[in-house]
Amino acid sequence: MVLSSLSSLLSLSSSPLWCYEDFWLGLFARYLLRFLGFIFWGTAAALVFGGVFVILMYKNYRYLFQESLLSLPGWLAVAAALILLPTGVLAISVSAKSSRYQQGTLMYLLLILLCLEMSSAVLAKFYSIQMASELKSTMGYLFHQYNGTHSQGSGSRALDVLQRNLQCCGVQNYTDWLKARDASWHLPDEKFHLPESCCKEKYSHCRGDLGHLEQLFQEGCLKKLEDQLHFVVLYVFWCCILLSVLELFAVISNGILMRHRPFHDFQILNSSTFS
Repeated sequence: MVLSSLSSLLSLSSSPLWCYEDFWLGLFARYLLRFLGFIFWGTAAALVFGGVFVILMYKNYRYLFQESLLSLPGWLAVAAALILLPTGVLAISVSAKSSRYQQGTLMYLLLILLCLEMSSAVLAKFYSIQMASELKSTMGYLFHQYNGTHSQGSGSRALDVLQRNLQCCGVQNYTDWLKARDASWHLPDEKFHLPESCCKEKYSHCRGDLGHLEQLFQEGCLKKLEDQLHFVVLYVFWCCILLSVLELFAVISNGILMRHRPFHDFQILNSSTFS
């Protein structure tokens, strides 16, 4: 009897403290969710930038990549960015006025975003490792198959486009062309010169003459392309990882608010319901 009275007194004394802590926890979750809603809008733009960068990079240099799904991480990032916009709106709305239907929808959207972003991050990292090992061999093949600046061959045109876009010359550097003096696009009695795609744009009369190195790009294309690939992959990877962490906080905050407003109106239907 004494023990039961003591336990009831302890429960009564601790009840206000528990309610006080619960109130502040719910208030913190509400403000955190509102803050994350605004953050989602800003990060959506950053994620779109990274996704479009991946897609354009594959489109511009697809002849160098044997893997046709390299653009998939970019498309997943763009899809996640588009879903982030209504997710941010819902997060702000739920933080202002708790609606159990909006809370449920927000939870589903956050789970979809987590799946999309983790898939994009994993694929971006996987393809970057795979592509880095293939670039050197693919560029070496195009280099040895080159048959002239004015050729209509797809490989030659691809290499010219690569050198102009990246402002580079050769695989490692411009001296790679010196090792190819027996290239088929040179006539036997013709003076050796580099492809015109190695020329800097400001020198309109440049014809690849080795006597005017100041008119030529001298850095190799392989390192430039690898650096560009490494940058865009790391950008998308860390954007997805950071957003996934923020979305986990949003899931926890939304879960706390859902606990304060449970789905009381839903119940399992049975025969007694209709009796």
